[in-house]
Amino acid sequence: MSENVGAGPAAPAAPNRLRVAGMTRISSVDWPEHLVATVFLQGCPWDCFYCHNPALIDPRAPGQLAWNEVISFLGRRAGMLDGIVFSGGEPTLHAALDQAVDEVRALGFGVGLHTSGAYPRRLERLLPRLDWVGLDIKATDAGYDHVVGRGGGAVRAWHALELVLHEHARRAGSRHPLDYEVRTTVHSDAIDEAGLCTLADRLAGIGVGTWALQRFRTTGTRDGMPRVDGPGRPVDLGVVDADRFERLIIR
Repeated sequence: MSENVGAGPAAPAAPNRLRVAGMTRISSVDWPEHLVATVFLQGCPWDCFYCHNPALIDPRAPGQLAWNEVISFLGRRAGMLDGIVFSGGEPTLHAALDQAVDEVRALGFGVGLHTSGAYPRRLERLLPRLDWVGLDIKATDAGYDHVVGRGGGAVRAWHALELVLHEHARRAGSRHPLDYEVRTTVHSDAIDEAGLCTLADRLAGIGVGTWALQRFRTTGTRDGMPRVDGPGRPVDLGVVDADRFERLIIR
């Protein structure tokens, strides 16, 4: 399956080629139970109507922070932060991410990743180096294209989830386990109560342990979100049977 979606580089590149859109120097929410710095990378192949970082969608926009500045900052935070989370945009759009992760690990930091699963083959290369993954599953298959504004998103996202679950199982009990959570943003134009039940069945059926349901919030979204008329109606999250998961998180 081709992964030539968007304008991502096809060949390995030096970490300084990363287009860093910004960095949160300390965060307690981007990797559960960890204190991290979060690096936001520019560019995403998808156009989710509820995107909370719409300025980061354009894959041609320049970065705002040099990678060596990030590394210099981390060098001064050894022992003070648990790790770094790469977010976006879609971080796996950047072929240089592999080497950047290696540099961070060489400094002794753990590495987390926020991803939509848009590039499963690139994610597969990265997984052995990662400590935690937050993976978005945005909708049922029938609703995926409407949410992301592109075709083929469901196939990619579910393939990415299979890879994460496989790596999690492979490293279970090891000195370097992989933790993860699946996240779904709940907007009634993306997923309703019936869709949540369908998604719960599928996620529980393939062994997902942690599922985070994130209530849609307008903060950071575009005025006049594309493909929808507004914030939608409230969705009853109580239709999901929490006992089917090790952890069901409501945010």
